Amino acid sequence: MSVLGLSLFSVTTIVHASSDEKPRLKMTLKEKADEGRKASQQTERDQLQKARQAARETQAREQDILANQQPEEWESEQRKKAQAQFSERTSREQQYLEQAREAAKKERKIPEEETLAEKD
Repeated sequence: MSVLGLSLFSVTTIVHASSDEKPRLKMTLKEKADEGRKASQQTERDQLQKARQAARETQAREQDILANQQPEEWESEQRKKAQAQFSERTSREQQYLEQAREAAKKERKIPEEETLAEKD
């Protein structure tokens, strides 16, 4: 029995000794928080860098598209039509205003009561 007890003691001693040789790295809450903050900041920096790169690429694509665009013939035709309609509307307005001014200048004749009685 003493041999069996001695062997168990030596096995537990070896297990404890091996665990003592490798100390566990337990992080405190403060260390965990600091590590989390660092990871969060790194993630934020990465996302910001990606967003800036995407903005640069988008701007470059927009510039390329604008450089390659040439005014289409139909655009100029549409502009001419719109200008003609605007001019026509303006001249029509002026005509109506002129007619209204002339009508206001004319003297209105209000029929007298006698002429109204005769008509009945």
